[in-house]
Amino acid sequence: MTKDDFSGPPEVGQRLAEVGYLSGPEMDTAVFLAARLDKPLLLEGPAGAGKTALAASLASALARPLIRLQCYEGVDESKALYEWNYKKQLLRIQAGEKEATWGELSEDIFSEQFLLERPILQAIRSFEPVVLLIDEVDKLDMEAEALLLEVLSDWQISIPEMGTISATQVPYVILTSNNVRELSEALKRRCLYLYLDYPELEREKAIVLGRVPGIEARLAEQIVKVVRSLRALELKKAPSIAETIDWAQTLVHLGAPDLDAATIASTLSVVLKFQSDIEKAREHLKVP
Repeated sequence: MTKDDFSGPPEVGQRLAEVGYLSGPEMDTAVFLAARLDKPLLLEGPAGAGKTALAASLASALARPLIRLQCYEGVDESKALYEWNYKKQLLRIQAGEKEATWGELSEDIFSEQFLLERPILQAIRSFEPVVLLIDEVDKLDMEAEALLLEVLSDWQISIPEMGTISATQVPYVILTSNNVRELSEALKRRCLYLYLDYPELEREKAIVLGRVPGIEARLAEQIVKVVRSLRALELKKAPSIAETIDWAQTLVHLGAPDLDAATIASTLSVVLKFQSDIEKAREHLKVP
C-alpha cells in the first residue's frame, strides 16, 4: 500500500461509491487505516454480506489487480505460497545427468525458473501494488493458518532452497471469515478488524436502486423488507445481498409492479436455494 491511496475516510466512501459499492463511516475508517498502517483488514460476518465484494471494489477503486486465494480445507503451502515444478525439474535432471554433477543440478532445479508462484507469493513479489484477497480464511485448518503469520507479520516468505523472499511492496490485504471456526489470536493480532453484517433497510434499498436500472423505489423497498424478514428465519442459507439484487433484476425483467403473493411464490427460488428454505419461507410469508 502507499500512504497516499486515500486522503481520509470520506474519500474511501466516495471512491467505493464510484465503483458501485455503498460503504459507511465505520467501514471507510477501517479501510483508510489499513492503508495508512500497512495492516491487513479482517472482515468477519455472515456469508453474503458483501465482504468479498468489498475487496473487488477496493481493487477497482484503486485501479489495482486483485489476487485471490480461495481458502478451503486442505489448502497448504503448495496452494497458498509456492510450489516447485516437479515435471520440469525431472526433465532437467534427465537432460543433465551425463553432463553435470548432482550439486550443480540441485542448484539449478531449485532456482527461479522452476518456481511456481501461488497467490500469496505472487502478491508480495509483484512490482505493482495489488489487492490480495484471502477469502474464507476460517475454512483453513490451524496448520495452514500458521503459514500466513510470517507473511502478515514481516511481509516475507522463507523458501528453504532459495532463502527469504521479502515483499517488493506491501499489498493491500483483505481477509474474510464467515465464522465457521474461531481464528487464532495470533492471526487477529496482525489485522485490523471489522464486523460486516447485512446492511440496514435503507442502505440495502440504496444498493438495489443503484445496481438495478429501472426499478421503482417502492418495489425495491418491498423486496428488501421481504428479504430481511427471510433472514430472520432459521434457514440453511440466508439470502445474500447479491441474491437480493438478483431478485430485484428478476422482477424488473418480469415487469412486476408489486411484490404480491403470486409473484413471490413464482420467484422465491431466485433468492432461496434449498427447498426446505423455500417451504419455510412460503409458510412464513403465507404464499402458496
